[in-house]
Amino acid sequence: MGVIGKASGVATAAAEMVDKARGRIRVVCGAWKKVPPEVRQDLRQAIAVGGAGIRIVDEPFVYLDKNYVRMFGGVGPAVRRARKLEGRVVVVQLRGEEAPLTEEAKEAVAEGANILMVDTGKLQDLVLVNEVASKEGFREKIRLAFSGGVTRDELDEIIAAGADIVDVGRAIIDAPLLDFTLDVKKYNLI
Repeated sequence: MGVIGKASGVATAAAEMVDKARGRIRVVCGAWKKVPPEVRQDLRQAIAVGGAGIRIVDEPFVYLDKNYVRMFGGVGPAVRRARKLEGRVVVVQLRGEEAPLTEEAKEAVAEGANILMVDTGKLQDLVLVNEVASKEGFREKIRLAFSGGVTRDELDEIIAAGADIVDVGRAIIDAPLLDFTLDVKKYNLI
């Protein structure tokens, strides 16, 4: 029952997030990759059953997280390397580690990134990246994603701040078990 309850809770949380989004933003949850292998497939399926994406995009992509950015020496060099993999959408995580977020965003786009993932959990960072993308004339060329402790209550603000994609982790994957019980009762059938 625990497996059913946990998966049902995750599916319900995903469905509630997708319902609140009302098609205004793509809701994804990649946190299934961080759970123990024994339950990974069940939770991945539960997220999908709830209507959320299990990947940031459906097409083939390369995701450059903070570690790849560090290993390749920064946002620009990491995106440049990823662009060599033809036919892949290039997604880069921006955290403002090497330069201000706005500078990382400009560098990423100059090197050919397709999706900028603002992964700070700070709404103001999303606003700043959206503003610089509009001001610099590349907003229509990229998709803007946001992540970092996102809750259902913040979704409208995230949409208003300009995100095209929201990656919801804990609010979906850590959903409580669906509350149900099973009681076997004895009946006299004769």
